Amino acid sequence: MGIEDQPAVEESTEPPICGYIHAATGTPPGPRNQDVTTSITSSITGLSNSPQREKAVSYPAGENYPEPHTLAVEDLEQFLKTDVKHGLDSREAARRLERDGPNKVEGAQGLSVWKILLRQVSNSLTMVLIIVMALSFAINDYIEGGVIAAVISLNIIVGFVQDYRAEQTIQSLYALSAPTCKVIRSEQIVTIKAETLVKGDIVLLNVGDIVPADLRLADGLNLSTDEALLTGESLPISKHPGVVLSDADVPLGDRVNMLYSASTVTRGRGKGIVVATGMDTEVGKIAQLLRANPGSRDDISLLGAYWMRVKATTRSVLGLDGTPLQVKLSKFALLLFALAILLAVIVFSVSLWRVDDEVLIYGICVGVAVIPESLIAVLTISMAIGTKAMAQGNVIVRKLSALEAVGGVTNICSDKTGTLTQGKMITRKVWLRNGSMATVEACTHPFDPSSGTVIWDDQKPELEHGLKSISCLHPIARKFIECLSLCNNATVADGNSAPIDDAAETSTMSTTAISNWTAVGEPTEIALQVFAMRFGMSKAIVSQINGYQLLAEHPFDSSCKRMTVIYSSPGSNVVDVYTKGALEVMLPLLDASDSIKAEFIAKAESLAAEGLRVLCVAHKAVEYSSTLRDTRDTAECDLTPLGLAGLYDPPRLETAEAVKRCKVAGISVHMLTGDHIKTATAIAHEVGILGSGLNSAGGANAIMPAASFDALTDAQIDQLEKLPLVLARCSPSTKVRMVEAMHRRGAFCVMTGDGVNDSPALKKADVGIAMGLNGSDVAKEAADMVLTDDNFASIVTAVEEGRRLFDNIQKFLLHLLVSNIAQVILLLIGLAFKDDEGQSVFPLSPIEILWANLITSSFLALGLGLEEAQPDIMLRPPHDLRIGVFTKEIIIDKMAYGTFMGSLCIAAFTSVIYTPIEEIYGEPSWHGTLGTDCNAVYNPSCDNVYRARATTFATLSFLLLLTAWEVKHFTRSLFNMYPEMYTGTFSVFRTVWRNKFLFGAVVAGFVITFPVIYLPVIDRAVFKHQAIGIEWAIVAMCVLVYIALIESWKAGKRRLGKGVIVSTSGNV
Repeated sequence: MGIEDQPAVEESTEPPICGYIHAATGTPPGPRNQDVTTSITSSITGLSNSPQREKAVSYPAGENYPEPHTLAVEDLEQFLKTDVKHGLDSREAARRLERDGPNKVEGAQGLSVWKILLRQVSNSLTMVLIIVMALSFAINDYIEGGVIAAVISLNIIVGFVQDYRAEQTIQSLYALSAPTCKVIRSEQIVTIKAETLVKGDIVLLNVGDIVPADLRLADGLNLSTDEALLTGESLPISKHPGVVLSDADVPLGDRVNMLYSASTVTRGRGKGIVVATGMDTEVGKIAQLLRANPGSRDDISLLGAYWMRVKATTRSVLGLDGTPLQVKLSKFALLLFALAILLAVIVFSVSLWRVDDEVLIYGICVGVAVIPESLIAVLTISMAIGTKAMAQGNVIVRKLSALEAVGGVTNICSDKTGTLTQGKMITRKVWLRNGSMATVEACTHPFDPSSGTVIWDDQKPELEHGLKSISCLHPIARKFIECLSLCNNATVADGNSAPIDDAAETSTMSTTAISNWTAVGEPTEIALQVFAMRFGMSKAIVSQINGYQLLAEHPFDSSCKRMTVIYSSPGSNVVDVYTKGALEVMLPLLDASDSIKAEFIAKAESLAAEGLRVLCVAHKAVEYSSTLRDTRDTAECDLTPLGLAGLYDPPRLETAEAVKRCKVAGISVHMLTGDHIKTATAIAHEVGILGSGLNSAGGANAIMPAASFDALTDAQIDQLEKLPLVLARCSPSTKVRMVEAMHRRGAFCVMTGDGVNDSPALKKADVGIAMGLNGSDVAKEAADMVLTDDNFASIVTAVEEGRRLFDNIQKFLLHLLVSNIAQVILLLIGLAFKDDEGQSVFPLSPIEILWANLITSSFLALGLGLEEAQPDIMLRPPHDLRIGVFTKEIIIDKMAYGTFMGSLCIAAFTSVIYTPIEEIYGEPSWHGTLGTDCNAVYNPSCDNVYRARATTFATLSFLLLLTAWEVKHFTRSLFNMYPEMYTGTFSVFRTVWRNKFLFGAVVAGFVITFPVIYLPVIDRAVFKHQAIGIEWAIVAMCVLVYIALIESWKAGKRRLGKGVIVSTSGNV
């Protein structure tokens, strides 16, 4: 079956990237994919018209399935028992479908509702709270049990809602599947569902089609496919049915005779033989990696597998698997649980193990005091609020745990195309035959001719926006730009007006909008057309001004890799021939001396060394003859070389600054790309990933092709002084090995990516970040975060937000734990306070403790979670993940503050009990006594105890309110916390007002203390305290002493040089 011709446009040529290949004089080289490196080119065993096809290797029966790219089409037909012309018989196709199953890729395993729910309780702190709740209900303390149950419910609901929303991502690989396709069956062209394809089917493809399965190309004309989502290749890849590769391990991006499922046909038409379907396709293999259980192994016994499963389940339930903060908090919760048991044992021992209800309640009360019940709720809500802040910074957080995790990253592994770069081609440099050089700088919108500036010969741009009129151009430059404009089938137009070139009607590409400009055509031709339009020389304008008429076009063909157009002028028999193409195919056609050709070769290699894809542009003016139109060889000879055009995918303007900020912050940035090593190296230098400061040892391995990296064993990789900063031609397994190598070095890494090929590494990395605009759904499903603008700079925003959250977690952890330590000190010493029956009296009732922990502290902690970033947050190295949030400074501070607070609470309690304050109220003297059975219910003997509890409760509450403001900074005084912004006596008021939520929480906590103490019935029946009067003087005195102690402690730290903020004068 023949393939209908289709007008085609210039292919994305890049032979200089692989080094200049000398072409034989006379005839151009035969079909060869320009993307294949020299080593792979040498592996080609035959072409469509080569006799070597008849010598293809035959595979005996029973041998493993051969790689289709190593077989000639005829051999593959025999192997799969099919026929390219007539297709499979329908009955045979049905048998194969029943045998092999549908052509359907199963999506990565998502979480069920029950698994999401289980994940919310899979942490040690929640388990501890559940145990405390059960004990409270067991001893009929329904108020305390109900409050703890409400806390657990809040924790679960908040976390469940967030995770459930995140898991509503569509199973991505279904979206990539082509719903229908055209096949040849029983000598008829029929349209079938893609999922009914079988091996051996013959599939017909046209422009815009999604490839429905893995195909071996059998026939085609000018066929190119976009495989960026699978291989990371930034440009469409030209496909050649006649090529047979001898190396079975050729990278996917270089298998030029193969079409892969989920790729898109960008040009031409073709016919292919299905060689793999469903989970056997390359996309299916990646999906299988996402579904695979990372802990599964085939070399262990059934009992060993069962033990590993039990062990993994236990770790999961206890929250010992996850991000560093999750693991640290889970271990901390287990420690607190052990401490709670120890404290309960101490309580029982003091009572000589005569454990009645009162002793049991006191033991539980001490246990409750040591556990920060609101920690999970505050942490979850803070992260949920953080996700909203991240969304404003173009980062969507799918998993709350990733938000704090990203703040501790030490390494970022980023894809190049579309992340570090703009994902669109521009004409970066132009070199003319007379030695002139033009460079495009600061282009932010590749389709917009007014974006950026054009600088000639390293001089300043003469006109705004880089535009230059035709009259100012040198004749050679004008003719060169005419060629770029006319020898071109792309259309670029302002989005406010319709395209005016006829080429739009025959274009093989869909329209893509950037800013207000649209472009139709191949990426290379769009870039060349935009460059011409920078000088007001669009195709329509040039044709109109000069009266040019298109006489003939010799379209681009993959066998010759060039394009030629012939234009006539009114009233003249002389026609202009414009040709552009790859340099090695243009050289034999040029009417130029050897020295000029050598100069062109040298300049092309120089441009290629900068990572540019190079095209040669030529022209001639001859008398018209019909042979020019009918014979390509006649038109494409004796051409006058005009110059070279160097194109590339430019870095985003903000990328270099973002990379610099990462380096200052102690984060190493690595580029892992499917592109060529020279292109990757040039971009890496331009954005600052590769700097001038590399030493000889580090520089030797800073740039590596993936093949070299994959050839190393894990031990050899671990022996490298530093891991490569640039890995080119990466496969999915290369990226996974890179992540594993970082983990072995103790690094905490982020992996970014947009393609299907990135998904396994995104899943393997500590934090996976997918691209939202141009990323595949597979990558988004595998990722923890998604960038809505595909911008590397947004990753830095995510890191900054993660560090801010980490700092704030330390602040509210310190606040919560100070409260717990103070309560434990108070209750342990309270064991010495015996009533008339020898029972220990609670200095605080269980409900007072829960109120302080859940109501007062929770909103204060939440306010601390909303604190803005410290000035030096991106000037510090990443925090030590082995230490986590519990740094030495935090531990010492919480013990000191907790001791201060607990001691003052004891002082408040004893001041009321052991001083004759009751004489002021004209009541019987009870000072020095603790009444009878005051833990259970109120009786007249408990007046003194109930007032002492109220005083202690008020003292604890007010000290917690002050602590919230003091821990805003660990070393600076509350009265001079922001000297960069506020100075003077009243700067403290601006400091406390700066965080309005925290200010409101403090005010609310202060106000609500009074009704809790004074409301009748509730005070005695629920809180087991009563109204106070003169005791407020004791509260005020404790507050003043506490402020003095905290400020003295901070002053001591400052004197010792602890926690000094880095100067931000050189902020980047």
